Amino acid sequence: MTHSDPPEEVMWEGRFVSARRRGRWEYVSRVRGIGAAVILAIDDGHLLLVEQYRVPLGRYCIELPAGLVGDEAGNEDEPVTMAAIRELEEETGYRAGSMVTIGEFHSSPGLVTESYTLLRAGDLARVGPGGGTASEDITVHRVALAELAAFIDAARARGCAIDGKLLAILGPTICY
Repeated sequence: MTHSDPPEEVMWEGRFVSARRRGRWEYVSRVRGIGAAVILAIDDGHLLLVEQYRVPLGRYCIELPAGLVGDEAGNEDEPVTMAAIRELEEETGYRAGSMVTIGEFHSSPGLVTESYTLLRAGDLARVGPGGGTASEDITVHRVALAELAAFIDAARARGCAIDGKLLAILGPTICY
C-alpha cells in the first residue's frame, strides 16, 4: 500500500520538540529524531515501575522505566540497549545483566512521530536506590504482578495518571 503526503511544514521548533503540519494534519516531533527506550523489568514476579511528575499532565504518572536514546551531546549514536541499561539503573537502582529488544512501537501515532523501543530486562540486581538524576524526582515501585491491577487502581485514586503502555501487562486481567 502506498500513500502520498503533502510536503511537511515546520510551524514551530523549540529545543526538544517541533510542531509540524502536512496538509491540514498537525503533529509533534522530537527534534533530531531522538527515540526512547522503554524497559519491561520483572524481578522475581514483581514489575518495576516509576512514578514521576509529568508537566504536560500536571500530575504524577505511573510508568515503565524509560529514557531517551542518544540525547546527550557526543553520544548521539548510543545503542538502544545501552540506553535501556543506563536508564533502568538510573531510574530504579536495578542493573540488568541482559537486555532483549521486543520491538519498536508508536505511542500516539495520530499526534506524535515519536517511537519507542520496548526492551525486556533480565538478570536483575539491585545496585542502588534509583530515583533518577538530580533534575528528576522519581519514586520506584516494585509491584507483584498479581497485585498490579489493585496498585494501579490505588494510584489512580490518589490522582496519578497511568501510562497506556501498562495496558499490555494489564490486558488479560481487565479485558475479560
